[in-house]
Amino acid sequence: MSLLPVTKGIPIYFLKTKSTPHDGYEEYFSPSKGFKPCFIPVLEHKFNHNNLQKVKDLILSGAVAKQYGGIIFTSQRAVEGFSRMVQDEVGKNHTVTLSHSLSFYSVGPATYRSLKSLCDVYFPHSQVIGEEAGTGEKLSGLILAHYNGLQRNTSDENGPSGGIRKKLPLLFLVGEQHRDIIPKTLMSPSLDEEERIGVVTMVVYETGVMESFGQDFVAALKKEEQANNANISAGNMSPHKQLMWVVVFSPSGCKVMLQHLGLLEEDQPGEHTSSVQPPGKNRTSSRWPRFDCRIATIGPTTRDHLVSNFAVQPDVCAEKPSPDGLWEGIEPIIEEWKRSREQDR
Repeated sequence: MSLLPVTKGIPIYFLKTKSTPHDGYEEYFSPSKGFKPCFIPVLEHKFNHNNLQKVKDLILSGAVAKQYGGIIFTSQRAVEGFSRMVQDEVGKNHTVTLSHSLSFYSVGPATYRSLKSLCDVYFPHSQVIGEEAGTGEKLSGLILAHYNGLQRNTSDENGPSGGIRKKLPLLFLVGEQHRDIIPKTLMSPSLDEEERIGVVTMVVYETGVMESFGQDFVAALKKEEQANNANISAGNMSPHKQLMWVVVFSPSGCKVMLQHLGLLEEDQPGEHTSSVQPPGKNRTSSRWPRFDCRIATIGPTTRDHLVSNFAVQPDVCAEKPSPDGLWEGIEPIIEEWKRSREQDR
């Protein structure tokens, strides 16, 4: 077996924009723990200013509290667009009073924190629900319990003489690619009519793959390859390929990623006709022969996308979308790789 260069630290490429001011993945997979973390942004987000203008007009006119009983967020990007609009174009004079009539709902701790910090200043009387809801399914259950328990979620539709009261719907601010589990659950025919909650969905941002993603990814891989070449010159050699991890967070950009890893031909279509490539050391890269390239996905959606569209089986699918969830998946593979290196010394 030919000898290959030894590098300090396991390269791990996170195909995402690095979170600020702190990124949990960078802290968890730090050089002090034997990793060389690198973040490569995949997606670019463009706000839908026309729809954000509609939300702005609803707030400025006060109509938002007459038409909706609350607002739902399931992404930090939607919170960001809403926050910028409120802070830069609306101001507290128009929001504090409205906060008596609106509830806010969010999925997960990160989105919750962003939304809560905004509401503490601009919607101080509003409740923010969803810190512990990690999925749309869980948030739907919380909304049903909370919103249906409020007294202010009804409006007198026909005035004092009509006596007909109707529950206000919720406004759901989303990206153009979003799951519909929340509207389906809240408006499900299986619910009693008085329990159903109307949902009006409005797209406030759009997402696409950055044009520079492929070039940035290749540049990062070439940098690591150059480090390997430097080790060759220094005489630091091993019979094993250098282990390398690529962590994928969404289906977007998967095709470009696989092409630049040498696991998919440039002109190969998305749909595959061959059998699924096995994970791990049985997978070969035509472009980076010195690397033992492993792929991890954050969640089953991206895993299923790789398998069904490109016949590539990831080595790991993190059961929990978090740094520790990723570590639980990749640790056994890393330990096996380390043992193999020790045995051949």
